[in-house]
Amino acid sequence: MSLKGKTLFITGASRGIGLAIALRAARDGANIAIAAKTETPHPKLPGTIHTAAAEIEAAGGRALALVVDVRAEAAVKDAIDRTATHFGGIDIVVNNASAISLTRVADTDMRRFDLMHQVNTRGTFLVSKCAIPHLAKAANPHILMMSPPLDMAEKWFAPHTAYTMAKFGMSMVVLGLAGELRPQGIAVNALWPRTTIATAAIRNLLGGEEIMRRSRRPDILAEAACRIFAKPAKSFSGQFLIDDTFLAGEGVADFAPYRVTPDGPLAPDFFVPDHIEAPPGVTVPPREAR
Repeated sequence: MSLKGKTLFITGASRGIGLAIALRAARDGANIAIAAKTETPHPKLPGTIHTAAAEIEAAGGRALALVVDVRAEAAVKDAIDRTATHFGGIDIVVNNASAISLTRVADTDMRRFDLMHQVNTRGTFLVSKCAIPHLAKAANPHILMMSPPLDMAEKWFAPHTAYTMAKFGMSMVVLGLAGELRPQGIAVNALWPRTTIATAAIRNLLGGEEIMRRSRRPDILAEAACRIFAKPAKSFSGQFLIDDTFLAGEGVADFAPYRVTPDGPLAPDFFVPDHIEAPPGVTVPPREAR
């Protein structure tokens, strides 16, 4: 199913994974609300809501650039209402905005703890809450969280308890909201990458250019997301999906085009449960605790 004419509200869409999803949808002719904080260029991070809007329109979509801090309730509600008014409704919400700090408990500044929980868990809850009345009017409404399966293993918590709590908080919203909204026919799902994804955050926090070379491009998540949006919302909900496993189930057999470099070992991401095996022909070592 094409996303032509569908309206997507994407948080954190000025760069990285959020922008990749926006551009993939734009190629179908979708309308994209870019809900992000970056209005002026950042010294270390590429892209603003305005550069993203230009890319989206060049790709064939329609764009609405909105300055939104997902921690601010009034700003979120206003942005969602403006999107619905501007495009005539909202069909899809992508909760992509996220804050990260890979620190142990003793080394975690409480301001950073609060930021991660306010952006990741609370922001996801708030955006989803405000969008429900608009999604309820859509023909095939979806909410998608860029968050991991709820795999309660010690190895995911011990190295960075605060970050894990905040990301799993997003997934707990999926679990609860999927059940709450199923009677209304609104799908709520989660999508997560098996490998690290080549974004500025990965470069800056996880190992520079070396980890980038061992990563996949954000396009793999963009393709998976848009295939999720094509699923019937009334029957496809409450799913915690790993990108390549889901795409393999959709008939994708060649994952080489998504790699940053053609060879060498791929870097595993956090939070991928051991029991979710990679597709045939894909080898990714398990991520162990640090």
